[in-house]
This record gives sequence, C-alpha cells and structure tokens, in this order.
Amino acid sequence: MIYDHARALELLRLGTNNPAAAFRDGQEEAIRHVVEGRGRLLVVQKTGWGKSSVYFIAAKLLREQGAGPALLVSPLLSLMRNQIASASRMGVHASRFSHDTKDDWPAEADRIRRDEIDVILSTPEQLSNPRFTGGVLGSVAAKISLLVIDEAHCISDWGHDFRPHYRLIQRRIASLPENLRILATTATANNRVLADLQTVLGPDLTVSRGDLVRPSLYLQTIRLKSQAERLAWLAQHIATIPGSGIIYALTVRDAEQVAIWLKRHGLEVEAYHSALPPERSDALEDALLANRVKALVATTKLGMGFDKPDVAFVVHYQTPGSVVAYYQQVGRAGRSLEAAYGVLLSGDEDATINEYFIESAFPPRENVGRLIEALENAPNGLTINEIMARINLSFGQIDKITRLMSLESPAPIVKQGNAWTLTIADVSESFWDRTDRLTELRQQEQRQMQNYVSLTSGHMDFLIDALDGDPADYRPPILQPLPTEADAELTQEAVTFLRNNALELEPRKMWPPGGSSSTGKSGRIAEGRQMRPGKILSIWGDDGWGDLVRQGKTRDGRFDDALVAAAAELLRDWKPEPSPTWVTFVPSLRHPKLVPDFAKRLADAIGLPFHVSLTKIKDRPEQRTMANSNQQARNVYGSLASTGEHLTGAVLLVDDTLNSRWTLTVATWLLTGAGAGPVYPLALASTIHSD
Repeated sequence: MIYDHARALELLRLGTNNPAAAFRDGQEEAIRHVVEGRGRLLVVQKTGWGKSSVYFIAAKLLREQGAGPALLVSPLLSLMRNQIASASRMGVHASRFSHDTKDDWPAEADRIRRDEIDVILSTPEQLSNPRFTGGVLGSVAAKISLLVIDEAHCISDWGHDFRPHYRLIQRRIASLPENLRILATTATANNRVLADLQTVLGPDLTVSRGDLVRPSLYLQTIRLKSQAERLAWLAQHIATIPGSGIIYALTVRDAEQVAIWLKRHGLEVEAYHSALPPERSDALEDALLANRVKALVATTKLGMGFDKPDVAFVVHYQTPGSVVAYYQQVGRAGRSLEAAYGVLLSGDEDATINEYFIESAFPPRENVGRLIEALENAPNGLTINEIMARINLSFGQIDKITRLMSLESPAPIVKQGNAWTLTIADVSESFWDRTDRLTELRQQEQRQMQNYVSLTSGHMDFLIDALDGDPADYRPPILQPLPTEADAELTQEAVTFLRNNALELEPRKMWPPGGSSSTGKSGRIAEGRQMRPGKILSIWGDDGWGDLVRQGKTRDGRFDDALVAAAAELLRDWKPEPSPTWVTFVPSLRHPKLVPDFAKRLADAIGLPFHVSLTKIKDRPEQRTMANSNQQARNVYGSLASTGEHLTGAVLLVDDTLNSRWTLTVATWLLTGAGAGPVYPLALASTIHSD
C-alpha cells in the first residue's frame, strides 16, 4: 500500500478539529510503517501523544486503497468515546462490540457484512465469545487488514493491568500470517514488559518508544495518616487550584464518601466508579470535559483511555498499588497546560487495601483444588450456583478460578452451556509459577510506592527511573507547593462527618439459589418475614466509629459508651415508621456478653424495653469465614432459635458486625415467625470490603 503524506495530515487535522495540527515526533513514521506494511510495530508513547490517531489514520488510508477493515482490541472501549468521535470526523466508520453494546450486535454485524465498517472495536473478553468470533468476525476474518492491540502491556504477565483474556491474543498472534499488519500500543512499558512483548509479538518487531518526561507536572507527596486529615486537606485546598481535575480513591465507598464531603463544602464534584450505569458514567465524563464540575472523585475506572488535555490537577486520596499505575493516572494532568499538580496523599489504610487487592488477584492452590474436586464428583458439570452450594468460595472467587483456568492452554476446565466441566488436562505448574512470580512482583511494586511516598524531592526522576526511562531533561514547572498540613478545625469536622456517615443496610429478599441444600427454603422470602431496611454505624476499623468498634470487640470486650450515644443519635435521625417498640439482639456463644450488654444500654438510652428473644443453640464457624450466600445461610440456619417469648410490635434488632446479612435475615425470620415485626436491623460495623 502507498502512504500519502498530504492525506494523512488532512485526516489528522480533521480528527483533532485543528486546521493547524502537525504530527508529533514519531507519529507520522508510525502511520507510514503500518500503511506500507513494514512489519509488526509496537508504539510506546505517553498518554496524550496521539496513539489513537496513528491507528485510525492508518486504518482509513488502508481502506481508501481497498483493504479490509481493521480489528482493534482494547479493554477501554467505554472510555474511548472521544477517540471514536475523532475517528468519525475523519470519516472512519467504527462498530463497538462489548458487553454494554450487545443489543446492537446484529445490526452492526450486518453493516460489517455489507463492508460499511472501517474499524471493528472489541474488548478482549469477546475473543472467547463464539457469538463474536463466529457471528461477527467470521464473515470478514480473512479480510482483516490490520490488527491493533491497544493497551498492549495487558498482554504481558508483567504489565500493571494484566487482563486474563489478553492471553487469547498472545496465543493467536503466533498463528497469524507474518504479513498481517499488527500495531500494538501502550503508554506504560518498562524494559521487562518490552522484552515480554517482543517475545509475544515476534522477533522482527519494530519498537517506537518516546520519552516519559511530563514537563508540565509538578509532583508532590503528602503524608496524612487519617482519613479525616485527608478529607480536611481536600476541602481546604482543592478549591484553590485553578481549573478542574480528578481525585482518585481506591474503593467505590471512598469515592462516594469523598464526593459527599466535598459537596458539603461547596465544591462541584461527583463520584465516578464501576457501580454507575453507563449513561451516568458518560454524563459525568462529559461534565468534566466541559469543566462543569471541579473534579470527579474516581476509582481506577477513570483511567487509561479518558482524554482531557487540560486536566489541571490529579490528587490521590490514597496510594495506588504500583509506580506504573500511578504514572498512568497522574499523567492525565497537564497534557496541554504549562503547569499542573500531581499530588499523592497517603494514609494508614492504603497498605491494607492494596494488600487485599494483591491477595485476591490470583486464586490460591487450595481453592483451585476444591473446585476441581467438586467437578470431579459431577460428571455432567456444575453451574456457578451449584458450585457455591458445594464449596465455601464466593461467586467472585469461583468466577476468577473458572475464567483463569479456561484461558490456560490446554484448559483444565471448559464451559458447556451454563455448566463447567473438567477436561483431561491438569492445572500446569507454569500457572502456579506465574502466580507466585506476579504476587511477589505486586508486593515489590507496593514497596516501591512506599519509597515514592517518602520522597521530599525528585518525584519525576523517581517515576521515570522506575519505568526505565531517562529523566535527564525534566525541569519542574514553576508552581508553589501546596500546604502539607490539614486545618485542625476542618479535621475535627471531618471526624464528625465520618461518624455521622452511616451506611444503608438493604434487606435480603431471596433465599440463596439451591436453597433447599442449605436452609430447606428457596425462592422469595415472604414479604412479612423480611427485615426492613436498616443502618450500619461504620466500616470496621475506619476513622469515625469503626476503629472504636474494633477496639471494643478485639481488645476491651465491651463497646464504649460513645458508641451507645452514637447509635442512639443515629436512631433519632433515622426515625423508622412504625417506630420500634422494643430492642433485642443477635446472640453469640463466642462473645456471650458483648452484644447484649450494648443492646441493653442502647435500649435504656432510647427509653425502650429490652428483651432476650433469640438464643444460640449451635456453635458454628464465624460468619466471616463463609464465602457465599449458600454457605452463609447454611451456617446460620439452625444455629438460632426463638426463646419462646412471643412479643409483638416493631423491634430494633442489634448486632455488632455485619458480614453477610444472613444472620440478620434468619434472626428476622425467627422473630417474625414468633409474632414480632416489623424488624429494623442495626449493625455497629460492616466488614464487607467494597472495591
């Protein structure tokens, strides 16, 4: 194919909507390389350089010379709306195939068959979906002119954002024709990742690698141990930074909590995370792009692929898991500005949250063995719900095991219909070697981030050196460092906010799937036997009341009077209707006095009678050790009984820690069966992790 400089430049200017746009260093060379078919190409360039312009312009030039469509595989389709809009201005017609667009698939597949589509966009997960590989790609597979692998570091075991389904690409590349154009792009590839990608993509791979320096970024680290201090710092200083930006948090709950706090201090901010519906996410992205909000308080969902050149600040509420992830996120700032802030706040809970992410990334041998054993005893296979009924693993744990095992080659398990069955292959030792190696790598990365947190200067040099780049040309922009202290009065206000920020406790409405094997019950819980929506005073161990709950249960053996007062205040604000007329509690054999003592003091504080209406008749493992609904319900059911005291009227049901909601669900079933109701649950702390 012939490369046309004038047409390529015209397309660039159309796509960027800038009649004076010019190619960046290396950009035109990459497009020419692809169009002229000079071999496989890996482009490693920082965010904002214009990698999407390379593949969309190359695809358009190829199509204009009669070539077939390009196939672009990216994990970030939901964040590529701006890039796709840019491609549309060039006249590039693209079709998206992801879980979110599955209703549009038939119409889009027809457009592909009619040769109306220039670029087929797919998430990596669709490569294992027969509906996509056969029904969509089948008719044009032989005509694909260009394979684009976006975020190519995900192929590598060493990549910071490894996606299991990228292993399918890794295996299929080896079988592709040598003359098929392959373009791989990423913003984050150190030497280790580069070596891995060169092995996967082929020995004749050409690498176009730019510098990592971000001259507009002023980087700063601030250690503020408590959540309250960091909330105070944000409320005090975010408003003083010109422009709009992003505040990153590690969990969905933290993103929501920070957003609520900042709104109360007059800041136009919104929470952005994976729990939002697509239309809400799109609206929030548009609001930030148009500077209608001061900031989005976001989890990593707002990461690679989001394109806003004038982000004025990126502030981290907590420490990310790796230098690479941090560089990627903070690199959202200052791409078209002379100066922008990148501030990392760090606190006591960071290490605990990141350790949870590390430990849950890969399944332990024991869990895989238990699942394999369950399938060995089921020749016809088992659905996920049937597996949960047989072994004590969560849906997420089982889903992760089945997904990872099915992507191995050869695969030890396969899915037939809705059931998973064994194959003749065993789990290879190479899988465990890789798991051990990556777990150790993640721990090393976390230690490296702690070193970064402790820096007082040289932040950009540290990041670039860690990414195997050359920081020699970096000169920090002229900006004043932001204050490192949090206002004492605001900090105390934040403590009060955290203590008054109770969580909702939603009732369970269904018995677990396959419930007959765990409780003897199935289907919907009768309306009159469900607990009413309740309240949770805190998150276990958090600032606010959570740390006081932990101390009371694990150290003191008695809950502080301050928790009684806080629960009483919560009830006064809550005002459930009809109001509770008496108080009872969930009994325990391990801590027989802890909860009844608290419930009795709470009843006295709110002026209601206290009754012992439930008794623990069987000792069972702690509910926190039960991993899924089937196991949790089974663990509770039959361990509690009514004392025989038949009390009517609305009741406040008190427990200390919430692990699954099944204890409260079964307790409510017993209380309502004895004539009580409605039942309002109150837990002092939730131990359920929200990521």
